[in-house]
Amino acid sequence: MADRGGVGEAAAVGASPASVPGLNPTLGWRERLRAGLAGTGASLWFVAGLGLLYALRIPLRLCENLAAVTVFLNSLTPKFYVALTGTSSLISGLIFIFEWWYFHKHGTSFIEQVSVSHLQPLMGGTESSISEPGSPSRNRENETSRQNLSECKVWRNPLNLFRGAEYRRYTWVTGKEPLTYYDMNLSAQDHQTFFTCDTDFLRPSDTGRDTNVLVYIKRRLAMCARKLGRIREAVKIMRDLMKEFPPLTMLNIHENLLESLLELQAYPDVQAVLAKYDDISLPKSAAICYTAALLKTRTVSEKFSPETASRRGLSTAEINAVEAIHRAVEFNPHVPKYLLEMKSLILPPEHILKRGDSEAIAYAFFHLQHWKRIEGALNLLQCTWEGTFRMIPYPLEKGHLFYPYPSCTETADRELLPTFHHVSVYPKKELPLFIHFTAGFCSSTAMIAILTHQFPEIMGIFAKAVLGLWCPQPWASSGFEENTQDLKSEDLGLSSG
Repeated sequence: MADRGGVGEAAAVGASPASVPGLNPTLGWRERLRAGLAGTGASLWFVAGLGLLYALRIPLRLCENLAAVTVFLNSLTPKFYVALTGTSSLISGLIFIFEWWYFHKHGTSFIEQVSVSHLQPLMGGTESSISEPGSPSRNRENETSRQNLSECKVWRNPLNLFRGAEYRRYTWVTGKEPLTYYDMNLSAQDHQTFFTCDTDFLRPSDTGRDTNVLVYIKRRLAMCARKLGRIREAVKIMRDLMKEFPPLTMLNIHENLLESLLELQAYPDVQAVLAKYDDISLPKSAAICYTAALLKTRTVSEKFSPETASRRGLSTAEINAVEAIHRAVEFNPHVPKYLLEMKSLILPPEHILKRGDSEAIAYAFFHLQHWKRIEGALNLLQCTWEGTFRMIPYPLEKGHLFYPYPSCTETADRELLPTFHHVSVYPKKELPLFIHFTAGFCSSTAMIAILTHQFPEIMGIFAKAVLGLWCPQPWASSGFEENTQDLKSEDLGLSSG
């Protein structure tokens, strides 16, 4: 569990329990009693309704009314049942299609969402259970809230150097917008933060602002040099920045340095940077975890063969490489599909969410070439990355080497990534109950309609048997049987006249 503290710790500094949303004040006994009664209100109403219905069964003549309804249903022809089941199948099919589309677009069931937001308050449900202020469950909720606040922080993409002309060219060629308004709005806020200070109204040439401007310009110069192929010049500027302004590690300049050193194939220097920044006290990233995996993979990937490994077992170096891959995949499970080109890349956004699909795109966009350069690295990744998920507990109540994968990444990634991109979601969400229900109902009613149309006599016997279980009167199914015979005679071209 050495890496548990490494995801977004800096963002969580200063977060106190009072600032975490969802915490309730200490409740008195009246509030607890009221909450308990509200939670059991729906069950009490249901039991009371059943008791009242049973008590009034004789005055309301329920049995006679049920028999009359049965007689009416038996007087209907099989054509009516074909139309009824066919219409039911059509309507449930449309609901199923809508539920499926809504689930894939929003990640939740529309019917469940409406039920929770509108019906639960009417039935006396409460949004959250009541727990003691000092109970373990309350402490776990506080810890989870603080973790989500830190892990769902949006970071600047450290490798981003696309300009407006490049984005416009992409839009002109593809007809699609590469950036979202949310992402561009965050960029505008970043520029305000860089070039303004709290004390500007006192001293226009504030020292803090000058430092921000200096670091920003030097870093952009280094990235421009990297993009122009002047790699060594870029590395020198980055090293000077990290040496001159060591507190500014939140800018993630070391990730730019890692990528430039990989381009130079200076693997010992890459290892030296990782030794400093792949530390338990510092935030992790896909660049750090996957670069560490790449270096360990490099030592064994050229001669690695799955068949040979299955016969003789893994060597110590191969075990270290596989464990490094598992560690990287646990941190961000979206990256391998982009590295293995199982999923197409898009232009990376200007901001990313760590452990999210946006970070995976940004990493793979710039680092795929480094994996391809090392012979056998992608082959080893392909053979081993899915084994990570057998090591992670399910459901994801706790992680293996990191904190449990946050549940907020999908929502944030949908805001950061363009609408034409299919957002990668982990863990895969199970289909909601109503999708299964509507699919089953649509299929079953369609099958009943087809069978009733093709085999009216057999379905009549089946309906007679079913109705006999509920209403054992001898006249219960006679009408349906007669109508079945009439339908059969019409299909044969006969008439009773």
